[in-house]
Amino acid sequence: MARDPQGALVALNRFGFGARGGAASDFSSAASDPRGFVKAELGRPNAALLDAPGLQPTPVLAQAVFDYQKDVKQQRENAARTAEAMASSSAGKPSETKAAAGGEIQGESRTDMMSNGAVPDAMSPKAAPPKEPPKPLNVIQKTFRAEALARLQRATMAESGFVERLVTFWSNHFCISANKGELARMWSGAFEREAIRPHVLGNFGEMLRAVEQHPAMIFFLDNQQSIGPDSRAGQNRKKGLNENLAREIMELHTLGVNGGYTQADVTSLARIITGWTFAGRQAKLGPPGTFIFNANAHEPGPQKLLGKVYEDTGLAQGEAALADIARHPATAKFIATKFVRHFIADDPPAALVGKLEATFRKTGGDLRAMTLALVDADEAWRAPMTKIRMPYEYLVASGRMMGRIPEDPQRYLGGLNVLGQPLWTPAGPNGFADTNAAWAAPENIKLRLDIASQISSRIADSIDPRALLDVVAGEAASTETRQTIERAESKQQAFALLLMSPEFQRR
Repeated sequence: MARDPQGALVALNRFGFGARGGAASDFSSAASDPRGFVKAELGRPNAALLDAPGLQPTPVLAQAVFDYQKDVKQQRENAARTAEAMASSSAGKPSETKAAAGGEIQGESRTDMMSNGAVPDAMSPKAAPPKEPPKPLNVIQKTFRAEALARLQRATMAESGFVERLVTFWSNHFCISANKGELARMWSGAFEREAIRPHVLGNFGEMLRAVEQHPAMIFFLDNQQSIGPDSRAGQNRKKGLNENLAREIMELHTLGVNGGYTQADVTSLARIITGWTFAGRQAKLGPPGTFIFNANAHEPGPQKLLGKVYEDTGLAQGEAALADIARHPATAKFIATKFVRHFIADDPPAALVGKLEATFRKTGGDLRAMTLALVDADEAWRAPMTKIRMPYEYLVASGRMMGRIPEDPQRYLGGLNVLGQPLWTPAGPNGFADTNAAWAAPENIKLRLDIASQISSRIADSIDPRALLDVVAGEAASTETRQTIERAESKQQAFALLLMSPEFQRR
C-alpha cells in the first residue's frame, strides 16, 4: 500500500492528539494505513476505561469531602474559642510596653539595641518579609490533581489518542463545572471515569442514564433540591420543582434547542425526575455520595411528555422517559451534527451529518457504529483541516510531540487556565465552545504564542525543531513551514514557530 502522508496528518490531528516524539513512529504507522491507524484503538477492550492507582469511586470521595468539611469547621470553632479566651485574659491588664519616645521598647533600650547591632526603625531599610512555606494541599486539591494527572498521562501515552478525543468530546457534551463547589471539584474526574468513559463506544441511552443519575450531575444542576409539589416531602416542606436538570437534558444533552419540545415538556420531565438525588453527609437514605431515588420527594401520578403519557412507576418512570428521549429523531440529528462539527468543520457537511444521523437511528444510538461511520466516510478525510485545536488538545499535543509523560499536572492546569479552558470548569452547562470563533481570536492566538515561547525557553536547547517537524507532519509539512523553521534565528525561536505552525495548530 502506498504511503499517504496527508492522510497520516489527518489521522493524527483530526482524530487524535498528534504524533508522539521519542521512540514512537506514529507518523510512519499512520501514513501506511491512516484509517486502520485510527480504528485500531476502537478495537481494544475497555480502551476508554481509566483505573489509575489512588483514584477513588464517588461515594468514597464524598465521605472524604464531608470529613474534611467537618475538620475545617472544628478547627475554626477551636480557633474562635482560643481567640475569645485570649481576649478575655488580656482585658484590663496594663501594657508592658512603653511607647514614649526615647523610652524602652519591650525592656530593651535604644542604647542596648545599638550595642547589639540593631538599627533604629527610622533608619533601617525595609526588609522583605520571610516567605511563608506553601500550605499543604487539602484532600480536594490532591484529588483534583491526581485525576487531572491520570487523564493527562493517558492522553499523552495513547497511540493515536482517538478514544481519548472521544472522552473529551462526550465529557464536554455532558459537562459539569468544578467551580460549583467542593463536591463538584472532588467529583469532576470520577464523574468522567464512571459516567462517560464506560459508554463512549457503547450506547447513547446508557450513557445518558449514567450521566443524569450520577451525583455530580445531580449536584451541578441542583436536582437534589427539586421536590414534587404534591409529594409527601413537598407538602411537608412547602418546596417545589427545580427545572435545571430537566431543561438541560432536553436542550443540551439530547433534543437540542430546536428539538420540538415545549416549556410544558420541561416541567413534565422535571416532575418525572423528582426524587433523583444522592445521599448526603447524614447517610439517611444510603451511603454518602450514592445515587438515591427518594420516593417521598417524587411527584405522584402520570405525566405527559412529548405527547406520550408515562405512568407513575417511581424510578422506572424517569428511566423510561430518558430511554425514549435518547431514541428521538431530534436527538439523533442533534448528536450527529455536534459530532461532525467537533471532528470535521464548524459548518458541518450536511451529507456527512445525514450519514451519522441515519446510523444513530438505525442502531438505536450505538456510538461505536456512529464513530466508525465517521471514520469510514470519505468526506472526513477530504475536508480541509480548518479547525484550530482547543487549548487542551494543543497542550496535550505539545507534550506528545516532546515525548514527555507528565509527572506534575500543575503546568498543564496553569496553561489551560491561561488559554481559557480550565480543566472540567466550563462557564456554563453548555460546555466549552467548539468553533474557531472561540479559540482563533487574535488575543487567544497571542496567548498561545506566549505559551509556545515559555515551552521553548525550557527545552529548546535539547531538541532539533526540524526533526520534530518530521515527527509531527513528515512529508505533509508545507514548504513554507519548513523554510520558516529553518530560517529561525535560534532553536528556541524555531521550536516556538513549530508550535504555532498550521501543521501543529490545525485539525
